[in-house]
Amino acid sequence: MNILAAIRREERKLEKQLSRLQKQLDGVRSAAKALGHSAGNELKSAKKRVLSAAAKAKMSRAAKKRWAKIKAQAKKVAG
Repeated sequence: MNILAAIRREERKLEKQLSRLQKQLDGVRSAAKALGHSAGNELKSAKKRVLSAAAKAKMSRAAKKRWAKIKAQAKKVAG
């Protein structure tokens, strides 16, 4: 029975937390609505970062080097 009581306490605690978070979410939504559509447009206008081909190649070489090092260590342990 003690486990059941603990579960019920946890359930009440989580329901209170959910209620608090729901109120916070409602506040954020009402603030966004008060700002109008301009807030949504500002968030959507952020551009995706683009890497150059040289940067992608450099990252690829570095990753291959890291994996080669890991595989070499694994061979030493296994062999």
